[in-house]
Amino acid sequence: MAYEVNGNTIEANANGYLENLEDWNEDVAKVIAESENVTLSDKAWDIINYLRDEYLNNNQNQPNERNMVKHFKGVWTDLDKVDTKSLYEHFPMGPAKQAGKIAGLPETKRKGGY
Repeated sequence: MAYEVNGNTIEANANGYLENLEDWNEDVAKVIAESENVTLSDKAWDIINYLRDEYLNNNQNQPNERNMVKHFKGVWTDLDKVDTKSLYEHFPMGPAKQAGKIAGLPETKRKGGY
């Protein structure tokens, strides 16, 4: 599988995850999101940037949904309640996996969010 981004071919595995982490940029994210039928809102970008930061700057950590909720409770102060549903509103096929794919991270092998 591959994505076409600005005239360049970006290689991905059969599940759509990038083969090379360095190929990622915001234009690539937009193309992957479009292929996933995801609209990239400001909060979706918050999730993507959080996942990238955790992976790149925290020993390749890929947070599960529970840890993502804990993190965003302190970030999204404009929401009355931050829960797993809040994350799924932005990434309906799973915030950890689908957002990780759009963030250009390797495919995680774990199941579920807890």
